[in-house]
Amino acid sequence: MSVIKRTLGRSGIEVSALGLGCWAIGGPFLLDGLPDGWGDVDDAESIRAIHRALDLGVNFFDTADVYGAGHSERVLGQALKGRREHAVIATKFGFLFDETTRRAEGTDVSPAYIRKACEASLRRLGTDYIDLYQCHVGNVPEEQADDVWATLDRLVEEGKIRAYGLSTWDAGYARAFAARSRGAAIQFGANVLRDAPELFAVAEAFGLAGIINAPLAMGLLSGKFHRDSRLPSDDVRGNPHPWLAYFRDGKPVPEFLDRLDAVRDILRSGGRTLAQGALAWLWARSPQAIPIPGFKNVVQVEENCRALQFGPLTQDQMDEIERLLREAAQLAGEGA
Repeated sequence: MSVIKRTLGRSGIEVSALGLGCWAIGGPFLLDGLPDGWGDVDDAESIRAIHRALDLGVNFFDTADVYGAGHSERVLGQALKGRREHAVIATKFGFLFDETTRRAEGTDVSPAYIRKACEASLRRLGTDYIDLYQCHVGNVPEEQADDVWATLDRLVEEGKIRAYGLSTWDAGYARAFAARSRGAAIQFGANVLRDAPELFAVAEAFGLAGIINAPLAMGLLSGKFHRDSRLPSDDVRGNPHPWLAYFRDGKPVPEFLDRLDAVRDILRSGGRTLAQGALAWLWARSPQAIPIPGFKNVVQVEENCRALQFGPLTQDQMDEIERLLREAAQLAGEGA
């Protein structure tokens, strides 16, 4: 199968236009006292899924040291034994956690901690270099930012990492990062139900890769949730994290379900599944976009990888989706 390619921003590293997000395969852990994983996982199935992605031409894997309190990195490292040269690994640093208790709380982006975290990630991943090392703390204080980027520059010079990026939700931080560093990528949340125009604009203006998390709206765009769905308390979506957008009290937010209903048919046109249409929207949204849908099994990976066969939506389809979402917003406003 022919695989669409992207360049990882200013690094020049070539990757598949689709990556895999490895948050869910980390298994259970707590962030600020609340479950932040996606329930129990089967490590053997996670490894089979990663191998299947490689077989289908997907070579980009995004994780973080905090996912599963180190477990996601370990599983990814196991899966890539003997196949490391075929993969591009992105991971993140900045959250403090205990691997034994699987609890995460607080952050640290001091130069000393960055180096310590990098060495720990290299060990867990079973590799001697990280392709893309991302600051997970999206709002790095201005007085610390230059030291963070300088530390990452030195890690590039030492060969510990090939490139670095920033995971953020704020276009102002993203722009400052792009202007003041030699970073290659920004990671942010975006999808057809919740666009991020200012962050896309930064990525395009500075030639950065836009690594898109929540491309399926934390599962909402899989089509398996409805108004009566309720997620368990061991799932991140079933907990009152203040940053959760698509789920509230363990239930899908009705406004997002309404938006999904408005565009469902066009996303599924041409033989695509709903998830494949959502990924196609992102590729059409920006040439910088590299969506990284999460996964817990081989079936999910196969469905997402098949989106590459269809490619991006057409401009006419994008225009129609914009019109439908605008009408849905107007109707919601009238009903308020």
